[in-house]
Amino acid sequence: MTADTARWIRNFVDGRYVDPEETGGENRSFEKTDPATGLVNARVHEAGEALVDRAVTAARGALGPWARTPVRERTAVLRRAADLIEERFEEFVAAEIADTGKPVTQARELDVARALANFRTFADVVAAAGQESFLTDLAGGRQALNYAVRKPLGVVAVIVPWNLPLLLLTWKVAPALACGNAVVVKPSEETPGTATLLAEVLRDAGLPAGAYNVVHGFGGGSAGAHLTAHPGIDGVTFTGSSATGSHVMRTVAPRVRPVSFELGGKNAALVFGDADLDETLDGLTRSVFANTGQVCLCTERVYVHRSVFADVADGLAERARSLRLGRPLDGATTTGPLISQAHRDKVRGYFALAEEAGAKVLTGGGVPALGAELDGGSWIEPTLWTGLTNADRPVREEIFGPVAALIPFDTEDEAIALANDTDYGLAASVWTTDLRRGHRVAQAMDVGMAWVNTWFLRDLRSPFGGMGLSGIGREGGASSLHFYTEPTNVCVSL
Repeated sequence: MTADTARWIRNFVDGRYVDPEETGGENRSFEKTDPATGLVNARVHEAGEALVDRAVTAARGALGPWARTPVRERTAVLRRAADLIEERFEEFVAAEIADTGKPVTQARELDVARALANFRTFADVVAAAGQESFLTDLAGGRQALNYAVRKPLGVVAVIVPWNLPLLLLTWKVAPALACGNAVVVKPSEETPGTATLLAEVLRDAGLPAGAYNVVHGFGGGSAGAHLTAHPGIDGVTFTGSSATGSHVMRTVAPRVRPVSFELGGKNAALVFGDADLDETLDGLTRSVFANTGQVCLCTERVYVHRSVFADVADGLAERARSLRLGRPLDGATTTGPLISQAHRDKVRGYFALAEEAGAKVLTGGGVPALGAELDGGSWIEPTLWTGLTNADRPVREEIFGPVAALIPFDTEDEAIALANDTDYGLAASVWTTDLRRGHRVAQAMDVGMAWVNTWFLRDLRSPFGGMGLSGIGREGGASSLHFYTEPTNVCVSL
């Protein structure tokens, strides 16, 4: 596909797609490339300031009627949306692959499957939500009843990244809509397809025009900046880099808008001498290399008890070498490309830093040769290092690729100290057959989520988020309801 024949991806405002010709002087577009091949596979209409304003205005117009819609009707729309995604399942899979280049098995089993689960779970959570009430005894035998009424936050800016674009989009949009909010979505410029396709599904599911809008573009000086600076926005939910999250906070600070941020991670795994080796290697293979390491929850630091260090290092390197890089539509492919050439340049920069720091490369460390069809893509070898310490930049800074440093430890206290020696605080995993140690160490981790003998296992009702540079706030279950609503306390003297 050439730039001249590439499909168009348009903005979606007030219940319909906006043709570029309608935006006058804002008729700008940019190319979207296939990460697996490097070829252009779409042209995307970039939203300027005027179109972002139209989207926010449409959302404000839809907010009142949608907020007054009974909860049972709002949640019914979410359930219909899940059903329609299921009907168009392979279409969403194809859009996700075109955007990200990820293997078809992952797109089917994780990304699109979780989109269904997100809509259905939050429909159930909101439908079953109750309110706190307190009956207070007053002087003279009287009482007062206090109860909270939760109202929608308002118009929410939803800014989602490129690594799990549909999964994270629906993770935010589903509870926001279920709570009666209207949303303006700004997907990553790298992955515009599924957010745009979801607009059709929500429209067909019965969502009122204006309650879901999509504006495409970049961050600074483009749709992202216009959206977060818009006075008609009542809150921002954002997943992405810590630096961008900090910038968004500064943008909304003058208007004191609430934010929910899930940001970067430099996550640790702690492997103790009594860990089940096969179970641990299975878990580490997933946590280091899943989605080519492009998951905020991925492990980039593996601390291993010295008694089993060689076994873990050799076993994990062997499993890394067995990963299959190849065409996304090949069912045997396990590992896709990085999202872009620019991101690959970043990851390769850390390869050079690791070499300068004296790292030993157990496996990987370069760019694979996959043949003419794929050599133009953003491919990188799964890579493991030893010989680094917590003082080295590849161990301290988020790389966001299929890489990890393996570092030995001798005592439990040392392992905890090493894992917590970071500016990030998103997730950790602990591998041990000692149940008491598992609980003890997991609770000692300065993170939002700690797993014991597993990774990426999620109950969508549980809180999700991080500490430090990994974010602010929590989403999931009741935590999402707390962000996407504002409580009004009513006190009645009885």
